[in-house]
Amino acid sequence: QLRQAQKMEAIGTLAGGIAHDFNNILTAILGYTELTLRNMPEESEAYQNLQEVLAAGKRAKELVQQILTFSRQHEQRYQPVQLRQVVQEVLRLVRATLPSTIEIRQYLDTPGTVLADPGQIHQVLLNLCSNAEYAMRERGGILEVRLEKTQITPEFAAAHPPLHPGPYLQLSICDTGCGMEPAILDRIFDPFFTTKGVGEGTGMGLAIVHGIVTSHGGAITVESLPGQGTTFTLYFPQIDDVLDSMGDNEPALPRGKETILLVEDEPALAALGEQMLTMLGYRVIAYTDSLKALEAFRADPQRFDLVLTDQTMPNMTGEALSRELLRIRPDLPIILYTGFSHTMTPEKARALGIRAYLMKPLVWRDLALTIRQVLEA
Repeated sequence: QLRQAQKMEAIGTLAGGIAHDFNNILTAILGYTELTLRNMPEESEAYQNLQEVLAAGKRAKELVQQILTFSRQHEQRYQPVQLRQVVQEVLRLVRATLPSTIEIRQYLDTPGTVLADPGQIHQVLLNLCSNAEYAMRERGGILEVRLEKTQITPEFAAAHPPLHPGPYLQLSICDTGCGMEPAILDRIFDPFFTTKGVGEGTGMGLAIVHGIVTSHGGAITVESLPGQGTTFTLYFPQIDDVLDSMGDNEPALPRGKETILLVEDEPALAALGEQMLTMLGYRVIAYTDSLKALEAFRADPQRFDLVLTDQTMPNMTGEALSRELLRIRPDLPIILYTGFSHTMTPEKARALGIRAYLMKPLVWRDLALTIRQVLEA
């Protein structure tokens, strides 16, 4: 188990590095898609197709956050989530990968809101559906997903911590696969335990699923019969359906006329950032070399109202650049962003005097709102 733990730590470090590169790619995909959408008629087929690209890109962003969670570089972000919508998104992805011998049946008529990290819920469902597919791979079968409301009783809550009596959403994932023996059932949530062959699984999947569900104040149970199939049942505390009252139309993006110094070593991302910020009304001076950006700032420190800089850059990192800029002008508003960093955290950024810390891929709305918050603070 020590060797396994060391292996998982090494994989986590590798995953973080991959996430950094992938976030750079996603920033370009999301950014240019949003730019293009703003110049297209909403009724066109191309507009609808690009909306699907944007939705897929945002889901990929959430999956990358899960990679960073695995490598201990990301904290959970809880928000009101319509569980039915997340399940539907996962099943659309799953359907494309299942063989024709496996049928999906879904019963998702029950609306309901939970307080959750949507990316982690997505990860849980993908894992359970993947396990179901593995169990039915040889003979085929039926994957049934059912969402319903339930009232947790004091007796059930006492037997399934951390549940409490009250309203919950109950999500069941059932398969008609090979099933499991009772001796296996007792161990399936143990780290590193797997019934799969060498190279087919780490044994961490269900342990991670269990950890995510319980961290959301929920619980997971399993029932299985050899030769008949397996049912995983998840319970999540239900909150008021606040999302049902929210309108679909987002408010217009906040704009400004200030001068922004943009420092990004990837030329494509620098060009994208300059274009996005210019469309929001800002005057943008962009550099792909942090040392040249520092020279320009030294020449006229009062020229810039805000600095937006990447963290991972050659010659001088965003952290080092920020230190130098703040030494010259301590009141300078700085926003630091990164795809992945071993050395930088939001807490460390604040301690340095950096006003905001963002994770790639940068979403236009998040960036626009953060800029105004920093400038108007």
